[in-house]
Formats: sequence, structure tokens, C-alpha cells
Amino acid sequence: MIPVTKPFMPPREEYEEYLKKVWEREWVTNNGPLVQELEQKLKDFLDVPNMLYLSNGTIALQVAIKALGLKGEIITTPFSYVATTSSIVWEGCEPVFVDIDPHTLNINPALIEEAITDKTTGILVTHVFGNPCDIEAIQAIADKHNLKVIYDAAHCFGTTYKGRSVFEYGDISTTSFHATKLFHTVEGGAVFTRNEDLNYRMSRMRNFGHAGPGKFDGVGINGKNSEFHAAMGLCNLTHIEEILNSRKQQCLLYDKLLKEAPVQSISIQEQAEWNYAYYPVIFESEAVTLMINKALKKNDIYPRRYFYPSLETLEYVKNEEMMISKDISKRILCLPVYFDLTNTEQVSITKTLKIVL
Repeated sequence: MIPVTKPFMPPREEYEEYLKKVWEREWVTNNGPLVQELEQKLKDFLDVPNMLYLSNGTIALQVAIKALGLKGEIITTPFSYVATTSSIVWEGCEPVFVDIDPHTLNINPALIEEAITDKTTGILVTHVFGNPCDIEAIQAIADKHNLKVIYDAAHCFGTTYKGRSVFEYGDISTTSFHATKLFHTVEGGAVFTRNEDLNYRMSRMRNFGHAGPGKFDGVGINGKNSEFHAAMGLCNLTHIEEILNSRKQQCLLYDKLLKEAPVQSISIQEQAEWNYAYYPVIFESEAVTLMINKALKKNDIYPRRYFYPSLETLEYVKNEEMMISKDISKRILCLPVYFDLTNTEQVSITKTLKIVL
């Protein structure tokens, strides 16, 4: 079977070395030494001033919304994983959808201003498939209307924009370290901000608001992560350059194999260094997409319809017509990409695909 993705698994003995230390210390959670070590090494690798390691990427979004005090309406994208929208609803806010650019698949900034009302307090949008949004345009709108900006950068580990980690942009950026991501800690996530006060506030929020024994500084949640998860992250970080290069080579091979095929690829933002986290392919119609999906599965190949359905169709949001997002969501498949996917397997995938085309 060829799945759409598989988690990178470091050599078992490397992980077990960290586990020995956990057993020796008997310190398994509550900001343990491995969590602290992982945070510092990630800050060094990403060259960012602040980062807080959390239990998952969804908690990261919820903490970001809470830390910025967002209320009322939050402008967002309909083309993302459901957690982007559900986190807004979970925090008692209303998602207001703005359609996407058909080439980058990110929110179209030219449509944002007309969606702003006197109830709008923030913009929460996704760098889809690790492809940076039009950051300057979004920030200019936010500054003009005094809005906060959160980037769901769940797909962005290793992506840079203008020579800086994409995590450095917006008031807060969030990411996921879930096992499906190219860098993972089994389960995990993080928040990033350049604002020291915000960083302090979120550091309290992730641990029930604790500010010391018997002291509390505001409302909090249990957003901590464990030594076991941090150990996996520390192992995987030592292999990250190899992982990133593997993804790049696989995506470049797909480009070559599909060069003459009637398919559309995403347009990567100018001045970005993409991390090749996914390989999305857009077909001419939903009918063709479904036929290809069926043919691949018949050959034990399992792509995925990222992101389907378009999020404005969820039952718990106001249904608005997002024509481009709805159309793209019906015509897109992500092809398998993971560390030990072979060139031979990629050739087989594209041969099967091209038979239908």
C-alpha cells in the first residue's frame, strides 16, 4: 500500500536513548527538560525569537485567538483543514469567509476589505500547503482597520519568506507537529510571536494560568506537551535536513513526470522558499478527479482530497458562496509524499494517473 503520507520514524535506538533519561528523572510532563531542550533547538533552527511548544496545532489556534482577545467576527479562508474554522467557532467567534486565489489557493487579499464590518476583530488565514499568503497585503489591511493577524502555518515547517521563517509573520503564527507533518512530535504544535508580552501571556495560558505554586495569572488551559513527544521531536530534528531534501526531490520528480499532463499545480509565492510539504494536483473536473482517485485506490495507492469539502459548507457556520474554493476543493488531490517513498513508486503513481487522463 502507498498512503498519502507516513510519519518519519527515527532509528529506534535514538529514541530509546531519550527514554532512558525520562525513566532516570521520572519527569514526564509539566515543562520537563526535554520540552525545554526542544523549544530551544527549534528556536535556533528556525531562527525565531519566541516559540512555545504545545499539545497540538488546534490548541495553538485556540490559544492565539484567546491571547489576542478576539471577539465577534474573524475573517478566514474556506480552503483549509477544518480546525482553522472550528477553532474560531470554539472560541465563540464567527468565521467570515473570503474566497481564495485560484493559483496560490490562499485567501485572496483583494476580497478581504469588503468583508470587514464593525464586528471584525481579526484575520485568521492559512498558508495553504506551506505556500505563504500575500503577507504584505494582508498586513496593510490589518493595519488600516486595526485588526489582529493570526497565521495558521500548520504546513510550514522549513518554509521561509524573504529570508525569514514564515512563522515570524503576523501577530501570532501557529503550527502543527502532528505525525502527518514533515517535522513531527507524534502530536504537537506551537505558537510564535515577536511580541514579548504576548509570548508571556501564552506561556501562562498553556499551563492553566499558573504563575508559580498557588499563583495564577489569568485564565488558562492544559496545552502542555510531554517528555515522550519532545523526545520524538529531538530525534526527528537531527534528520530534518535529510527530510526536507527528500520532500523536495520527490516533488521535483512529480513535476518532471507530470510535465505534459493536463493538470494544474499551485503557484508558490514570490520570494518564498517552499518546504515541499505536499504535492497537490488540480484536475479539470470533479468527475476526472473522482475517476483518478478510484483508479489509484484500485492499485493500492491512496491520495487524499485536501481540502474537501470547502469549509463554508460546514453545518455550524453561515453558508456563503465561495465559488473558487468550492470548485478547487472538488478538483484537487494530494499525491503521496513521505520520506521513504521510492522513485519507482512515484513512476507507478503517475502512470496510473495518466492512464485516466
